[in-house]
Amino acid sequence: MDNKQLVNKFYEEVFKNGDLSNIDTFMKNDYIQHSPEVKNGKAGFIEFIKLFLKLEPKINILNISSDNDYVYVFFKCDLNNGHTNKVCDIYRISDNKLAEHWDIIEKNIEDVKTASGNPLF
Repeated sequence: MDNKQLVNKFYEEVFKNGDLSNIDTFMKNDYIQHSPEVKNGKAGFIEFIKLFLKLEPKINILNISSDNDYVYVFFKCDLNNGHTNKVCDIYRISDNKLAEHWDIIEKNIEDVKTASGNPLF
């Protein structure tokens, strides 16, 4: 499985289906986290995802790209609280597992009007 396939499968199982049973096959134990809302390590991610899944995220992946050991995922995320987020997640892959994560999130974009008139997606 290549890096893009690994990340896509991770999103399908974990974010879309809420299945954490295969987390060990996706993520290193010492997973490094750069998101300000999530603790380091696999345990930190699990703590985060259990709360996040309560928002029943509907993720629409618009693009997955890779460059060497990095995978970039650009997606729209609709939440059950009525908010929509525009997200770019960046993963570093090591030994066929997620090793490190960064994110760029534009939150609550449902009412954003762009100066250009172009849509956000």
